[in-house]
Amino acid sequence: MKSGIGMHLHLGLAAIFAAAIFCPAQRAIAADGYAPFEGEKTTWHGFDRYDFLMDDATGAITPMKAPDKEAIANSIDVTLKDGKRRCVVVVPRQPASGTPWSWRGCYWNHEPQTEIELLTRGFHVAFVAPDAGRQGKAWDRWYEFLTEKHGFSKKPAFIGMSKGGVNEFNWGVANPDKVACIYADNPALYEEDFAKIPELAKHDIPLLHVCGSEDMLLQRHTLVIENIYHQAGGDITVIIKEGQAHHPHSLKNPQLIADWIVQHMQPTAINRPAFVDANFTKSHLYSLEPSFFYLKEEQTFATGRGPGFTESYDRYDAARNSTFRSGGMAIVVPRNVAPGKPWVFRADPIDRDSTVDLALLAKGFHIVSPPLTGQPGPAQQDWDQTYKTLVDSGFSKKPVMEGTGANAGEVYAWAIANPDRVSSIYVRNPSLRSLMAKAPPIDNRICLPA
Repeated sequence: MKSGIGMHLHLGLAAIFAAAIFCPAQRAIAADGYAPFEGEKTTWHGFDRYDFLMDDATGAITPMKAPDKEAIANSIDVTLKDGKRRCVVVVPRQPASGTPWSWRGCYWNHEPQTEIELLTRGFHVAFVAPDAGRQGKAWDRWYEFLTEKHGFSKKPAFIGMSKGGVNEFNWGVANPDKVACIYADNPALYEEDFAKIPELAKHDIPLLHVCGSEDMLLQRHTLVIENIYHQAGGDITVIIKEGQAHHPHSLKNPQLIADWIVQHMQPTAINRPAFVDANFTKSHLYSLEPSFFYLKEEQTFATGRGPGFTESYDRYDAARNSTFRSGGMAIVVPRNVAPGKPWVFRADPIDRDSTVDLALLAKGFHIVSPPLTGQPGPAQQDWDQTYKTLVDSGFSKKPVMEGTGANAGEVYAWAIANPDRVSSIYVRNPSLRSLMAKAPPIDNRICLPA
């Protein structure tokens, strides 16, 4: 299990990379298209604050000045009055390149330390009053106002606490192409939105959940979302604060959260194999091993899981309508490919519990699975085609074969038919029977090389 030191080293490397882009010394005025805000302003935690009214009937957004009592208390009256909706933008002293911004889903100015930290890094901070139900046209208009009229990035980072999780997720699943990442803090969801969560994973939107171990929403919402995202191959990092309930939200020291947001505002480098074309869908593979670390300011421990605490690898799956007969191969790509492009020919479905495969990925091996077993059983032609695809792409001509139980029998059957194409065989609890071969592999194992 990773220690807190290991966790901070892992996140620290990402933060160093992110800081190279967003640190004050290297910030530049945003790219052409950024239009500064005009009108009367107040201040919010030392930064310029601009307030607006949106007319829900016409969609018009007009400047206003926050009442003195709001400006002093850093608050906002979110009550809809005469069809008018309150909106706020807070401006950094020096906008970062690309005009990144965070979008608060609810509860303006509640535990704002992450947004204050983002402002110091050149982010704008935005808020629009939510609806009682689903976030629809008003949120669409606010997005268009900021991106089209003021040149904001097309993909903001969402921040949602409690009911803010409802708002950010139900707008996010309806607009997954307009979201960079989602930070959800002890969040809630509408029941019907759980089934739509895979849409976010499909669009490769990273999630960060920060929760208290004693909050009922952890079991009913975050852990459900975590499981859904794991199954969909999505990128989700979870931090669970030991002994804390629904409040307080966030972390007293927001650096870890802000680092995560900054990191995920940038396109990730894709180590895509040459043969992986549009027929392959991309997802993520990472260990479920937890990390434990101490939150000094909270004076409690926390559990961390997901790509924020362990290495994450790109996974590609061929579609069922690809050239493979029964559903397509899967391949997981190491961060740094070892000399000779070694690979594991794995008969079993690739999962996150395979510590051996994760260790081999760390050493530069690719992990490859042929098409999954169809109704008539494994097809040697599919296995042969998988092998040919890899070797034609420069991979080693002798992979390691791997299988468990009945799949171990299929590994032996294919290896017996192709003894010159195997470097070694690793099986667990083997059953030496095969649907791929007519004779039981145990009768022909002498055909294998020593």
